[in-house]
Amino acid sequence: MATPIQKPSSPRQQLGQIVHLGLSSFLNTHHKEFSSKFQILRPSESKFPLDQFFTAEAQNTQAAICSGGFKLSADILRHLPSLRLIVATTSGLNNIDLSECRKRGISVINAGNIYSADVADLAVGMVIDLMRKISAGNRFVKTGLWPKQGDYLLGSKLGGKQVGIVGLGSIGVEVAKRLEAFGCKISYYSRKKKPCVSYTFYSNIHKLASVSDILVICCALTEQTRHLINREVLLTLGKEGLIVNIARGAIIDEKELVRCLLQREIAGAGLDVFEHEPRVPQELFGLDNVVLSPHFAVYTEGASRHLEEHLIGNLEAFFSNRPLLSPVLDDE
Repeated sequence: MATPIQKPSSPRQQLGQIVHLGLSSFLNTHHKEFSSKFQILRPSESKFPLDQFFTAEAQNTQAAICSGGFKLSADILRHLPSLRLIVATTSGLNNIDLSECRKRGISVINAGNIYSADVADLAVGMVIDLMRKISAGNRFVKTGLWPKQGDYLLGSKLGGKQVGIVGLGSIGVEVAKRLEAFGCKISYYSRKKKPCVSYTFYSNIHKLASVSDILVICCALTEQTRHLINREVLLTLGKEGLIVNIARGAIIDEKELVRCLLQREIAGAGLDVFEHEPRVPQELFGLDNVVLSPHFAVYTEGASRHLEEHLIGNLEAFFSNRPLLSPVLDDE
C-alpha cells in the first residue's frame, strides 16, 4: 500500500492542481506566478518512485506541465487517469506520446511561435560565426597565437550564398527572412510546398543539399525526420558546405557528422542541439570549424516572460471552463 505523501497547504484559493513533469528549473524560475494560481505537485522532489507518487497524489489531477524534455509516455499517462491537459514548455512535442493523448482526449499546448525569433537569431549568429570564423579567431587571439603565427585564415563572404532551410515552419521562415537580408539566396525542404513564399522548394533533401552552401535545420523531430541528414546528405553538401542545427540533435546522424567533420568532408557545423544531450562528442571540442552551444537558443528573458503568460493563460482558461487559447492537439 502506498504511503501517503504530505501535500503543502495552500494559503489562498487556487484555480486547480497541476503536476509538474520534468526538471525543476522551469518552475523554480516561475514559482511565484504559478504557485499563486495553482497547487503544484512536484514528483521530482519526492523521495517516492514516480508511479507511487502518481498513485498516492495525482489520481485526480487534470493538468500537467511538461518541461526539460521529460518523456511523457503512454505508460506514464496511464498513471494519470484524470489528466485532460498537458502544457509543454517547448515547441517540439517529440517527447510526448500524442497518439495516446488523442486516445485519452487529452489536449496538448506547446510554446507555439514564442521562441521562433530568438532561435532564428542564434541560427543566423552561428552561420555568421562559421563564415567569418569569429569563435575560432577569438581562440587564436586569446591563446597568444597571433604574435607567433601572424595573420589568421580568411573568412567567407555571406552575401550571395545559397542557403537551404530544412523545415520552413515559423522558425525556418524567421531564419530565411534574416539571411535574405544579408543577400543570401533561399531554398527549402518541407513536407509540402508553402504557397505563401517565393523561395525555391525541393521535395528531395539530397537535391536541396546539392544546391546549398549552407544547410540550416529547423524541422521537428519525428520518425520521418530522425537521421534525415545522413552521410549521403552530408557528402552531397560537400567539402565547402556548412550545416547549422537549432532543431533537434537526432535529425542529424551524429556519428556520421563527426566523421565528416574529422575527415573534412564538410567545411563546418554550428550545433545548439545534440543526439544524446547533454553528452557531446568530444571529438568536436578541438575543431575550429565547429561552434557549439548548450541547447539554449530559446532562452532569453523576453521569451521566458512570454512563455509564462502563454502557459498560465491556457491553464486559467482550462480551469475556468473557457476555450483554450492555443491548442495543438485536442479531443476532436
